[in-house]
Amino acid sequence: MTPHLALRAAVRDVIDFPKPGIVFKDITPILANATLFHDSISLLCDFTRHLKIDKVAGIDARGFIFAAAVADRLGAGFVPIRKKGKLPWKTRENSYALEYGDAIIEIHEDAVQAGESILLVDDLIATGGTAVAAAQLLTGLGAKLVGISVLIELSFLGGRSKLTPHPVYTVLTY
Repeated sequence: MTPHLALRAAVRDVIDFPKPGIVFKDITPILANATLFHDSISLLCDFTRHLKIDKVAGIDARGFIFAAAVADRLGAGFVPIRKKGKLPWKTRENSYALEYGDAIIEIHEDAVQAGESILLVDDLIATGGTAVAAAQLLTGLGAKLVGISVLIELSFLGGRSKLTPHPVYTVLTY
């Protein structure tokens, strides 16, 4: 079985989570399997072979898991983009709409430097709100967002279209 097929087979659908009508894509079976986790990180990195990456930014919370591993694999720094109130120093924030509510994310003001090449990594793109908010935070600090790499894209929700002009790479598309 190819890595893509094995990863797809491991993703578990959880009906009505976190609220009725939502089908949550649970990636914890991938995390629990050393081979699948390794393969997922390799596939998330494939997009970057021709790019110079200074730092990898990860979105709270599951995005941290993948982004930190990608940063390590690429020899880059890691930048956490967290939910409001979780970072201890001076921050910039951005609000966005989720498919089931609203939220605010923050980044430390000194997390990236002007001109640094940043790869944004998350576990999933749905409506694109979280990724757009994170991209705006990064570019607002002067970083060059060279791409967005995610494990899963829910293409029927149209999130990718909101991320133009940033290149988006997804491992699995539903």
